[in-house]
Parts: sequence; structure tokens; C-alpha cells
Amino acid sequence: AVRPALPVLRWLPRYSPAWLQLDLMAGLSVGLTVVPQALAYAELAGLPPQYGLYSSFMGCFVYCILGTAKDVTLGPTAIMSLLVSSYAFHEPVYAILLAFLSGCIQLAMGLLHLGFLLDFISCPVIKGFTSAASITISFNQVKNILGLQGIPRQFFLQVYETLRRIGETRAGDAVLGLACLAALAGLQAMKSRLPRAARAEPLAARVSYLIVWTCTTARNALVVLFAGLVAYSFQVMGSQPFLLTGSIPQGLPAFRLPRFSMAAPNGTIPFGSMVEDMGAGLAVVPLMGLLETVAIAKAFASQNDYKIDPSQELLALGFANVLGSFVSSYPITGSFGRTAVNAQSGVCTPAGGLVTGALVLLSLAYLTSLFYYIPKAALAAVIISAVVPMFDAGIFRTLWRVKRLDLVPLCVTFLLCFWEVQYGIVAGVLVSGILLLYTIARPPVQVLEGDVLLVQPGSSLHFPAIERLRDIICSRALAATSPPRSVILDCCHISSIDYTVVVGLAELLQELRKHGLSLAFCSLQDPVLQVLLSADLEGFQHFPSREEAEQCGAAEPGGGGAAPFTSTHESSLLPA
Repeated sequence: AVRPALPVLRWLPRYSPAWLQLDLMAGLSVGLTVVPQALAYAELAGLPPQYGLYSSFMGCFVYCILGTAKDVTLGPTAIMSLLVSSYAFHEPVYAILLAFLSGCIQLAMGLLHLGFLLDFISCPVIKGFTSAASITISFNQVKNILGLQGIPRQFFLQVYETLRRIGETRAGDAVLGLACLAALAGLQAMKSRLPRAARAEPLAARVSYLIVWTCTTARNALVVLFAGLVAYSFQVMGSQPFLLTGSIPQGLPAFRLPRFSMAAPNGTIPFGSMVEDMGAGLAVVPLMGLLETVAIAKAFASQNDYKIDPSQELLALGFANVLGSFVSSYPITGSFGRTAVNAQSGVCTPAGGLVTGALVLLSLAYLTSLFYYIPKAALAAVIISAVVPMFDAGIFRTLWRVKRLDLVPLCVTFLLCFWEVQYGIVAGVLVSGILLLYTIARPPVQVLEGDVLLVQPGSSLHFPAIERLRDIICSRALAATSPPRSVILDCCHISSIDYTVVVGLAELLQELRKHGLSLAFCSLQDPVLQVLLSADLEGFQHFPSREEAEQCGAAEPGGGGAAPFTSTHESSLLPA
């Protein structure tokens, strides 16, 4: 009874000492990645840098107990930080409350098994959003690379102000930022081309491989450390050409309930007003968090041949956000980059997250004074290098080749996300829904001409489609240019119908009977046959196969023998 609720019990009783070394290595590798990223993502979210660290450890601990994928790591991400910056208004109180409410919504969805709602967000919408977010986040960091201050956060104003004030660029920040970008790109390229050392190779080769692999995996920490040393050297010499991160409070955050109101200069903002201010964020943030986590878990589970429980993943994420809000965390989700580091490090169980969380806590307890000297340009380079791979230029060419209609939701989402993220996602989902509804309302129909009319819908019939099907049948069966013909409705592709369809078919039967014609059904699947039989349609005829129906149609009055059918089509075509 306990096992389904606590996935940790599926692997903990059989935990092997051989796994410990790999889990330790993976946890350290992810920890060295998450600390500099957390500082950078907090700036992206419009929050003080310590809130990035506050958001980086609770998810590791919770997922170790409740997660079903050994590779996934939870924490702050670029996408989630961008959303938080839109809905938390740069106020930590709003961000923490948003994490609490998002976690509650995710818990409710997990308990009610509502994860299927994510299936309505199509791949073109996701690609449009992530590609636009990649550009938005990258350009948002250009100001830090150039050392500019006072740049607005709205994308189009940001572009205008950055270009207008490009003459104010600080040379030190620009040189350091570009150098960090080049170093990160070089280390990433080195890692992608690094051949794996075999056990048979000499010890020196294996040690060299381990050193290079560690440096390239922990490249963010390495670059930030180097930049911090450079900035500290200038500080000692009495000059400082860089904009620095500044003071970060030392110590662990207090464990307490999130605040449900906020003091303001003109009074107190109550809970209801805060929820109203967040608006669409209470839908967008939980859904995007679920989408990222489940998609990452599924991707790595398929690569490593194990299964995940999507509902359990929703519960794990929900608990992580709710408990995270007690330690001043803003909303978190699965991180693709850190999950990839975890997998490449050979992690064996979710216990690797314990090491990562412990490393973040140690950083908060003892290292925050050293973070003062980290240049903002270096953190900007970390963010840009993390989000640039999210831009998928090839998706436009792929959709043009595969299905051009899918370019519509892709482009709508992509363009509107530059205005407001929530408008882009909602508009993309709506356009995808309209295209989906159109295929339901206008299913492909094949019409075979002969002594009788054979009509074959290409998919199930639902209420938006019945009027058009009636028009097609009546216009062909009662056409003035040919004698009236009875109709056979081939239902081999129809797996379900609704009440409106039953009513429409009854009216069609009556209309054909007025002209002395009949409507026969063939190849009915059991669910559809049961519905039609229970409707007690007057004049209902059913034949198990098309051949029997064709023989019956040839025997109709005036039909002198079974003439071959010739095919004409309505809408999309189906093979006869």
C-alpha cells in the first residue's frame, strides 16, 4: 500500500554500494552547474540573487522521495524564471506565493489525474514558445554583457533602448562577457567531441579524460570562478571595471509559511488582490512547469529504458513547489540541461539529488560572501549559453515539409510571445484547438458512384460533422442529373457517434424514405451498432460487410445489376 505513494521504496531497499560513487559524482556535477545558474536565473526572474539558491535545494530533496525518473533534477530554469518575471512583478512575496499556489494546483492535477490536459498543448506551440523564449531571454542578458543599466524588461522597448544606448557600453563588461561566452562555447564543443576513455587504456589517459570531462561538465562554475577571480584582482588593485553581483545574505532561509498579503506604501495588498494581479500566471506557470518536467522525464526514461508515472511526477513537482515556498523559493520545474548532466554523469538513483541539495545548502551557509565578486556579465554569459540551444530554427523547415498547416500555431505562438508570454501560449493553444475542431467538423468523406451510392466517412462522426454529411448524401442521392439512388453508409472507420449524429441520421432516413429510397449501414463497429439499435431508428438496415450491402443495393427497384463503382471525393481522399 505504501509503495505506489513513495517511489523511494522501489529502489532504496536494493540500493547497492556500487551506485554510491556514481550518485555522488553526478550530484556534485549537477551542484557545480546549478549554483552559478541559480544566481543568474534569479536575476532573470527580477529577484535578488539569493532567491535562486533558495529555489535550488528543496526540489532535489522532494524528488529523491517522490520522483520516478532517476535522471530528472528540479530547480530554477530559464523558462520558469522568464514567467516569474512576468507574473511576480519583481517582488519576492509575489514569487513565493506563486510557487505555493502553483504547487497546490499541480498537486490537485496529480491527484485528479488531469495530466492529460498537457496533451492539448501541441508540439508546434511548445516549439514556438521555447524558440521565442530563447531569443527573449538571450536579448534580456545583452544589457548585462554590455554593462548597461536602466533597460526596460518589455522586449520591444528593451531592443529599442539597448540599440539607442549602445554607445554607453562599458568596455570591461563587454570584453569579459564575450570572453565568458567564447569559453563556454569552447568547453561545450570540447565536451560534445570528447571520446570516452576505455578501461583498457593507460591510467594516465583515463585520468586525463576525467579531468577534461569534469572541467567541461562544470564549465559554468569554472567560468564564473575565473571571472570572479579577475574581478577580485581588480578590486584589490583599487579599480573595478565590472558590474558585480553584490552582497548576498549569508545563511539558510527561514522555514515558514509564505505571506498571503504584502505591505505597500499606501496600505496592505490582501491575498485576493495578489491573486488577481497574478491572473493568467496561475494557469500558465503550473502548466508550463508540468509540461517541462513530464516531457524531460519521458525523454530520459525512453533513452534509458525505464518507465515513469506521469501522475506521480505531477505530485512530486507539486510537493516540491509547495514545500519550496516555505523556504522562499519561486516556482521550479525540471531542468533539461542539468538533467542531461545528471544522466551523462552515470547517476543510478534519485539519491544524486541529495548531494546536489546539500551542496547548495553549503553554498548558502558558507560561500555567499564570495559571490559578491561575481560579475553580472559572467552570469549573463551562463544564461545565454544555456538558452541558445532552445532555439530550433529547423522546426520551420520541418513543418513546411511535413504539414504546412502546423506552421500557423507555431508562428502565432512565436510572434505573440514577444509581446506577452501568456498571450502567445493561449493564442497558440486556441489556434491548435481550432484546427483540431475543424478536422472533427469536416472529416474526409469518400463517395463511390454506382447503382447505389456508397458513402465512406474517414473518421468518427461527431455533432459538428453530421450536417455536412447529410448535405453530401442528399446532394448526390437526389441529384437532378441522375436517377435517385439508395445509399449505403460504410462505417468501417467510425468508432463512435454522439446523440446529435443519431438525430441527424434519423432525419436523413426520413428524408430518403419520402423519395422511396433507403439508407443502409455496413461494417458497423459494436459500440456504434449498440447506439443505433438503442435509438430504434425507423427503417434501420445493417449489413455486416460492404459486399452484402452492395448486393442488396443492386436489387433495389430500377437498379438492374451491380454496376462497378466509380469514385468521387469530398474533402480529403481515402483509399477505396
